[in-house]
Amino acid sequence: MFAWWGRTVVRLRWLILTLAAGFLVLGATWGTGVFDVLAGSGFDDPGSESSRAAVRIEQELGRQNADVVVLYTTDTSTVDDPAVRSELAATVARLRASPYVEYVGYTLDGPVSADRHTALVTLRLNGDIDLVRPLLPAEGLRTQVGGVVPFVRDAQHQIERDIVRAELLSLPILLVLLVFIFRGLVAATTPLIVGVVAILGGFVATRLIAGVTDVSTFAVNIITMLGLGMAIDYALFVVSRFREELAAGRDTAPAIAATLATAGRTVLVSGLTVALALASLLIFPMGFLRSMGWGGMAAVLVAMLAALTVLPALLAVLGHRVNAIGWRGKDRPAGHGLWARLALSVMRRPWWYALPVLAILGALAAPFLRAEFGGLDERVLPAGTESRVVAERIAAEFPGRSAQPITVLVSGSPSPDALVTRIRALPGVTGVQVTAVRGSSALLAVDYAGEPTSPAARDLVTRIRALDPPPGAEVLVGGRSASDLDQLASLGDRLLWMIPLVGLVTVVLLFLAFGSVVLPLKAVLMNAVSIGASFGVVVWVFQDGHLADLLDFTPTGYLEPTNLILMLAVLFGLSTDYEVFLLSRVREEWDHSADNTQAVAGGLQRTGGIITAAALLLIIVVGGFATGGTASIKMLGVGAVVAIAVDALLVRALLVPATMRLLGRWNWWAPGPLARVYRHYGFRETVGSPVPTPREPDPTRVL
Repeated sequence: MFAWWGRTVVRLRWLILTLAAGFLVLGATWGTGVFDVLAGSGFDDPGSESSRAAVRIEQELGRQNADVVVLYTTDTSTVDDPAVRSELAATVARLRASPYVEYVGYTLDGPVSADRHTALVTLRLNGDIDLVRPLLPAEGLRTQVGGVVPFVRDAQHQIERDIVRAELLSLPILLVLLVFIFRGLVAATTPLIVGVVAILGGFVATRLIAGVTDVSTFAVNIITMLGLGMAIDYALFVVSRFREELAAGRDTAPAIAATLATAGRTVLVSGLTVALALASLLIFPMGFLRSMGWGGMAAVLVAMLAALTVLPALLAVLGHRVNAIGWRGKDRPAGHGLWARLALSVMRRPWWYALPVLAILGALAAPFLRAEFGGLDERVLPAGTESRVVAERIAAEFPGRSAQPITVLVSGSPSPDALVTRIRALPGVTGVQVTAVRGSSALLAVDYAGEPTSPAARDLVTRIRALDPPPGAEVLVGGRSASDLDQLASLGDRLLWMIPLVGLVTVVLLFLAFGSVVLPLKAVLMNAVSIGASFGVVVWVFQDGHLADLLDFTPTGYLEPTNLILMLAVLFGLSTDYEVFLLSRVREEWDHSADNTQAVAGGLQRTGGIITAAALLLIIVVGGFATGGTASIKMLGVGAVVAIAVDALLVRALLVPATMRLLGRWNWWAPGPLARVYRHYGFRETVGSPVPTPREPDPTRVL
């Protein structure tokens, strides 16, 4: 099938390239409009108590949450000064008269800061915040704007700046490295072309998805990172194999067919595996994770399709000119060269390599055993960002007042007074106010000491929920802290499904690719140790605060759990990507020789340099995001850099050859019925000699 597709691409090369050019125009015009349709919410479980409380509050009492918080500060007097009071009154009256403002929360008696220099005004909007901003400044007072809506706007603008910065940093470095890796300028540009197609195609797909469901602002980062990274990986593999086939004496058309029959098959398996790993995010109810899953899948699948269509069509046009503007290097046959010698050295002393590598990986993973989890807040933005400054000032200057109080809906009770008294008596509560009443429904706002994302705030939510409701009444507890508590519970429940689902899908796909039951199971274990090492480093850096000054972020003492779930899906896919690259060539060598040692040595010789180069290039891509200003995306970048480096240098280069030596011919074992499934339905198209029938493994031998 793959060879047939290669011949088809050669015949239709100009049509494919013309359609690709049109697709690029669509992506550059309509697709980039995705920035205007992205949402900022999506971290809550719609079925949780906190989400149900938010819906019921709006149904029974009307919308209550503040969209904007404004701080008015006087540096020369206090808010009690008649001139300041007059200006504040005029500003509040102007806002209340605006058709774009639904509600203004402020009286001349407060709320004010402890030093009486700052007044706090809350707004619920009827329109876009940009329509209200001209009404906010008060003469003689310093005005700072924060709250949910400004935070989302600041995050979106920061992400756009991060993407531009990442591209400006990474693309020139990528081009230089690609020139040296491919030993030529023409060949070096092909991965970047595929990368542009993948990114713009991901934007188009995500904008289509955003037309039917909310997509998080942060999805743009994952599209750019995975689109460019996977495109470079796949193009590197395809172009390298094409040049290898040309060097072997094939003409352009047969070389394209042979390339897609081997490297193309590998790209398909890898793309499907990575996309399905990202699809596991769709089982979570949080819009953030679901949208990251959609965006990541779109980027990976477009990169895969571009590598199987646009890239071979371009290579068919270029032919031997793919080697133009470059220099020739020395190609070594399989089983000879640096990587083959490394593999043979590892396989001569497998335990001497495996045990130290496992010790290093264990040491890197150890910090994850003390991981703490908490919610996302304004500290994800760079210090000095206005919405973050407002949140920090409220926490510091308005003691006893929470920027995001715990909300308690009491429905069906004539009076909430008894419940108010019991809540006020709970440890950590600094105040309880009845903020809205309509019929038999009342809304309580519970203030507390500390951050809304802290464990103490979540414990307080649990204690409030444990209180008996008033007779005949229903009580629902919501707010930011309750949402974080419910999010952790929901993530834990779905994680128990995600892990076996991803593992099962990976095992099935790798079995169909390699015809072995052992290799897929080992691949899952290898992925686990790589990800564990990455998670341990993330805890050491982002939870404990090491390297905070160097990386320019604010440690919070905990990790935001949805980012770890996202990292799990992304890193599992990337690790499997390299496993597929390596084992596909090992399987090809095994099909020719049925010699385990020769197959591993030859496979590593053919792919070791490619995997290392792909890892280096992908580190450059994700490293660009690690320099951004958004801490959550920075964490993903740092975690990915660690995982990629560990995976390429320790796991694939040392641990995989060592374990394959220890397993010997058992590497290729499958039960009889499954072996027949592989012979009939497996992705086993290769070029060259027919596939030998391997002998049954001898359990008394390791080679």
